[in-house]
Amino acid sequence: LTFPLLSVTLLVSFGSSMLYGYNLAVVNSPAAHIKAFYNATWSQRYGHGLASSSLTLLYSLTVSVFALGGLVGSLLVGVLVERYGRKGTLNRSALLVLLAGGFMSFSRELGSPEMVIIGRSITGFHSGRCCRAAHGPFLMALSPTAHSQGAGEDFISPMNLRGFLGLMPSIFICLGVFFAQVLGLPELLGEDRFWPLFLSVVVIPASLQLLLLHCFPESPRYLLIERNDVCRATEALHRFLGPHDVQDVIEEMKEEQRSLSSVEMVSAWQLLRDRSVRWQTLSVVVVNAGMQLSGIDAIWFYTNTIFENAGIPVSQIPYTTMGTGTIEVVAGLIGCFTIEKLGRRPLIITGFCAMGICSAGITVSLLLQTDLPWMRYVSIVCVVGIITGFCMGPAGVAFLMTAELFTQSHRPAAYIVGGSLNWFCNFTIGFIFPFLQMSAGAFCYLVFCGICLLVALYIYLIIPETKNKTFMEIRHVFT
Repeated sequence: LTFPLLSVTLLVSFGSSMLYGYNLAVVNSPAAHIKAFYNATWSQRYGHGLASSSLTLLYSLTVSVFALGGLVGSLLVGVLVERYGRKGTLNRSALLVLLAGGFMSFSRELGSPEMVIIGRSITGFHSGRCCRAAHGPFLMALSPTAHSQGAGEDFISPMNLRGFLGLMPSIFICLGVFFAQVLGLPELLGEDRFWPLFLSVVVIPASLQLLLLHCFPESPRYLLIERNDVCRATEALHRFLGPHDVQDVIEEMKEEQRSLSSVEMVSAWQLLRDRSVRWQTLSVVVVNAGMQLSGIDAIWFYTNTIFENAGIPVSQIPYTTMGTGTIEVVAGLIGCFTIEKLGRRPLIITGFCAMGICSAGITVSLLLQTDLPWMRYVSIVCVVGIITGFCMGPAGVAFLMTAELFTQSHRPAAYIVGGSLNWFCNFTIGFIFPFLQMSAGAFCYLVFCGICLLVALYIYLIIPETKNKTFMEIRHVFT
């Protein structure tokens, strides 16, 4: 990788994947302060505080509305990329984050919980747009086997690097979660007076992306294939690759442009009705829905609450949470560097199995902690096990499999189906988990246990290994 190419890839990942991870975890630490603000505001407006169930409902909406915004953003990204290009879409999304940060930072001063909810929905809309518009856009120009994804245009790297590069976005998501946990420490932004600032920290990476992205050209591949602008594409390639002959790359992209003109893309509805790929489609549904319904979103959104219910002293919870974030990043790196050696199936099956076993372990530890105080530490180990299993396997492999199970004509529709399921299930868990915890107590984690083990069994029985296989070979195996 040349320095300009590496720089812009890191910049885009910093402003998209890492920002997404930050927003997943940022509501965990200040939960009590936000609830107190909601209750106090309601009391000032109506003369009485909120009932416990109403307060839980309002806070659950604050947490989960991020995913609703993400769902809308992911569905609109195709139109926006086609109209403004990748660079233009990312810049406009960064402006939205600045607006969201303003809403959240002034919410307490203006006594408006609605501003927090609106700000969260806007940051979700940004993540839905950017996580698809930014995923490897500049690396695509170097890949002879790159394929246009139409609306999503997610890149497919050379066969021997598909797994490694496919898991890179998950590393930045883990880093975003970790930074949210660090900034949430009491010594930093974890105090009550700082929570609006804590939520609005998102404006920093968005501002950096907005300022620095102007130093780089548009994606060469977008310029040539989508805009048919050979001159600007050549200039962009020279900026990224240096003073080398880029004619071979230009010819490869022209050949791809010609081949794509003969490919008829199917819609999401056509994909769901196409019997020739029904097992691939079902696999995308199972894996993507299972990834979000595995309980990982509950861990990220409500880590402090889970540890509090497990009996961890309140003063130790922020540091315990930060420790889990550190392990999360390490686990993601291990998965990234081992996927091409071990393959997709071992990582994702082991990951789901570990998550299922650890979810059951949390239930057991919560039931026994009254008689055995040391079981609280078992809860910590189980939470770490869930995070480790997720980051080493399902976190990145699920998105990678969505690309690998389909040929070009069906891949954009598969991304729409898988992405929509991801955001919808993310919203579902974020919204219902507090109520599930209130009604089922320690047994709520058995729901996640059952889902994880069933998904692992499905993958073991149905989905083949895709490592070092072409897309046509993978389709032949299913046939």
